Amino acid sequence: MKNKYELLLSLKLLEYEIKQLTIYSKECNECFDLLKNKLDYLCKFMTNDENLKQWNLWENHRDVRQHCERLRETSVKALCDMEKYQSLCTSNHKLDISEYFTSLSESVKSELEDFGIDRKSKVLFIGSGAFPISALTIANEIRAEVMCLDIDREALNLGEQVANISGLQSMVKFSNEKLRDVAFLKEATHIIVASLVKNKTEVLDELKGVIGLKTKILLRYGDGLKSVFNYPLDKKLSAEWVQTLNCQSKNIYDTIILEKAI
Repeated sequence: MKNKYELLLSLKLLEYEIKQLTIYSKECNECFDLLKNKLDYLCKFMTNDENLKQWNLWENHRDVRQHCERLRETSVKALCDMEKYQSLCTSNHKLDISEYFTSLSESVKSELEDFGIDRKSKVLFIGSGAFPISALTIANEIRAEVMCLDIDREALNLGEQVANISGLQSMVKFSNEKLRDVAFLKEATHIIVASLVKNKTEVLDELKGVIGLKTKILLRYGDGLKSVFNYPLDKKLSAEWVQTLNCQSKNIYDTIILEKAI
């Protein structure tokens, strides 16, 4: 029983610290470094073997689930703010985008290796955010055309500025249209759904009616303890999808590749 309260305390403290650092960052930009460190710690927390063990014991407890959800909403908000800050720093030449390409391009390419993206692909990225490093890496490394879609207009504007600075403005486009109105959707050969997209099943239901049989969807999500930083895939997918799971215990989110069943 003691371990349950240790887990609860950890979730509560993380939620409180991240929320406060998010507030402080609006008053002092230097606090973004502290916020980044805390988010990095959260990533390590949710892949720690001992924490996973305790989660498996107590995940169905009401208080544990409640504080997990509160931590997720707080951490998602913090990450969105962090991405906007990173984009502004890049736009003001205070952050070298090439450093991010160097550090993240290999992991992105590794994730997408089984996804089959090449130079001829047309990729729609749903929930791209203000610092769309995955989308930019696809354009920069694979030379594929990418359309970034997000409901946050400010995030899209900042992402577009980063693309321009990176010299990728001809390959990466941005839109805040509703999914059903995106003309690029009819051309897309590959679709990526970000882990911070909340209504995943609704998005899949909408995609199901318009994509072709050869279109692949890479869905990022986080179940279990990973749901403290990612929206989960709560519902089982129907037999209308051919599914290829790619759960990686030490990654901060899991992925599943989907294709329409014939």
